[in-house]
Amino acid sequence: MDMKRLYSVEAIVSLLMVLIAYFISVRLVVLILLFLLALLNVCKAPTSTFWLVAVIVNEYSAIFIALTIITLSTGVQDGFCTLLGTVLGLIAVTLFFSPILRAYLISQSLSKDMKKAFTRDSNSSINSQPFPSNESFSVSKLFRFVLKMPYRTYTYVTYDDTSLTLDFYPASVSGKRPCVVVIHGGSWTSGDSKQLPELNSRLATAGYHVAAICYRLAPRWQYPTPIEDTKAALDYLRNHADELNINKENFVLLGRSAGGQIALLTAYKFKELGIKGAINFYGPADMVWGYFTPTNPLVLNSFRVLERYLGGSYYGLEEKYRDSSPIEFVTEATVPTLMFHGGLDPLVFDEHNYRLSRKLKEHNVPHYFLQLPWATHGFDYHLNGPGGQLSTYAIEYFLHVVTNQ
Repeated sequence: MDMKRLYSVEAIVSLLMVLIAYFISVRLVVLILLFLLALLNVCKAPTSTFWLVAVIVNEYSAIFIALTIITLSTGVQDGFCTLLGTVLGLIAVTLFFSPILRAYLISQSLSKDMKKAFTRDSNSSINSQPFPSNESFSVSKLFRFVLKMPYRTYTYVTYDDTSLTLDFYPASVSGKRPCVVVIHGGSWTSGDSKQLPELNSRLATAGYHVAAICYRLAPRWQYPTPIEDTKAALDYLRNHADELNINKENFVLLGRSAGGQIALLTAYKFKELGIKGAINFYGPADMVWGYFTPTNPLVLNSFRVLERYLGGSYYGLEEKYRDSSPIEFVTEATVPTLMFHGGLDPLVFDEHNYRLSRKLKEHNVPHYFLQLPWATHGFDYHLNGPGGQLSTYAIEYFLHVVTNQ
């Protein structure tokens, strides 16, 4: 009887040891995975799938910090696996925390830097009244949601083969108000006016009309059709300014990625349409340089993207590539410009906005370039993430000074 009991005890102990070993190995595997994800805060994504993951990791870093700490807290056994997992976990926590820390550090001087960039001395149309808020980043905002505002959809132009619509978010403030025209990204081949609508609601709440537009897409329609469509949207909004309570001499164009190129080029070419400023989220500004500086094809085949949009390779279409480059149209009369780019962007290199910033400086054009070292393409997906908070504050500051509202 004693021997049977002994065998039972040994069986139970063996089972516990197996479970402990299994648990330790699972803990180690989870911490290794979290460590690899954390590396996306300091390394460019190697593939398109990892780029999508990087967007989440960068801007929802607080969630990953919590997951890592919870996993670390389960290590109660001694041994190499436990120690290795703990070391990797602590490094992961540090890397996950880095976007929050760096956003905080940038926030300490952002208001002052923007005030210096946009002064009445640099442009007589700049609003000299101080921006009412200096808080550009708050840890508590990381966990807040953005209230959705209602919008109405209008057909703004009809062609023989298609019609285009815009989503209009009316300002929460009465009277004639400035209007922000939002132009979506998608490599000029995809996307629509419903892309990342949170900012539209936020700006409407802040007192600005927002018109998020659709435009004709490549390869069926090529450059310059998106520019023509944006101009048509501006014409529609100006013609219906009384009905929509728009100040038709107070437009700002905002574009993301491919939409950034469209926004910049339209603003630089058609200032007479009441355009007061341009905002570029990680969009290409120099199409020639971009063609000869290709991206990692595992992330994006930039040759293919540009050739589908512009109709072919650079050779034979040199003038078209130059004509589609916003940087080629910078003059002393260019509208004030706000630029955002992530240092880890694998789809559109931040050198585009560095080059544009230098060109704007050469021509004494008021501008500000907010470069976020940890951020990737599409970092504003989470409006209250580290990059989302900083860019939203900068946009509201910019709108305040260029629209005089």
